[in-house]
Amino acid sequence: MADPVEAAAWAAVLRRFLPVPPAHVLDVGAGTGALSFLAAELGYDVTALDLSAQMLAKAKEKAAARRHDVTFFHGRADEPPAGPFDAVMERHVAWTLPDPVAAMRAWRKVVSPGGRLVLFEGSWGGEGPFVGAKDTAARAFERLYRVPDDHHAPYPDDLVRALPLARTTSPAPFVAAMRDAGWRAIRLQRLRDVEWAIERRQPWPLGRLGHRPRYALVADA
Repeated sequence: MADPVEAAAWAAVLRRFLPVPPAHVLDVGAGTGALSFLAAELGYDVTALDLSAQMLAKAKEKAAARRHDVTFFHGRADEPPAGPFDAVMERHVAWTLPDPVAAMRAWRKVVSPGGRLVLFEGSWGGEGPFVGAKDTAARAFERLYRVPDDHHAPYPDDLVRALPLARTTSPAPFVAAMRDAGWRAIRLQRLRDVEWAIERRQPWPLGRLGHRPRYALVADA
């Protein structure tokens, strides 16, 4: 969230899909706190959950420096704190789960009656017939522009193949997982403002070549 435009786009998304502040929100896979801090600034009571103690330590440092009142919880995505929470949200986490349905069932157990699940995910495998060609071109431009590696190393192929939601080419698998976990009234909305914000901060034509559709999936307990 170093880019203020992208941060503002995400803040608008949170306000659109989360319950009214000061709702109690569990941020699953919070990492170093980017989404948690945006939610806290909007007036939400936030609990940040992550498997990495190192990431949570960095998040705590940032929270202290910025005076954000966020509760931190070290643990697995499928073993959330008891709550109860008015909403559970995650960003780019569900696709990393070996058993996303079991995790989503666990999240449903810690929300209040009428609680909400909000997933921020994408078609990570890309959509359309020319995805492979665009990805190849994007890698060539990255070498040309000497773009540094992403914030994490590539996941091993055998690991990615074992993840049910890793290489999705539509939101349908996420919808199915939510339904199988017992969530209801599932609705979907494309996050075009976020897509635009991410695209604009990258050198031309990397933003367009690496584009992935992103969406919010929202459901009720």
